[in-house]
Amino acid sequence: MKTLRQMHTQTAPATIGPARIDIENLRLRTYIGFNPDEKTKQQDIVINASIHYRAERAFASDEAEDALDYKIITKRMIAHVEGGRFQLLEKLASDLLAIAIESEQVARAEVRVDKPHALRFADSVAVTLSASRNQG
Repeated sequence: MKTLRQMHTQTAPATIGPARIDIENLRLRTYIGFNPDEKTKQQDIVINASIHYRAERAFASDEAEDALDYKIITKRMIAHVEGGRFQLLEKLASDLLAIAIESEQVARAEVRVDKPHALRFADSVAVTLSASRNQG
């Protein structure tokens, strides 16, 4: 199988955008909400994150140290959620977005936090936030 580098030298130059890592349905429990009963018992939340990063070095080297370590990002998210107390989904989503975009390699990230069964007739209520790193 030809590598992208080999294909690049044999054909017209191709531009590859950033790689995207998707963390899907990370299910955790935390204190979330401002009603009295929400402050005393943990509730389920579901986190989805999409992280776009510059992966040219990883493409070329096939070495772990050149790739974005999504395991570290996920562990930081888990620790933050499980160790925290939050009134608003917006605050939690903002905190998780900051964790997702912290690495200089990351160009853009999006985080969605769902609170299942927050409304009587709905499967979930969710907040989605995104951020891009200013290039230049």
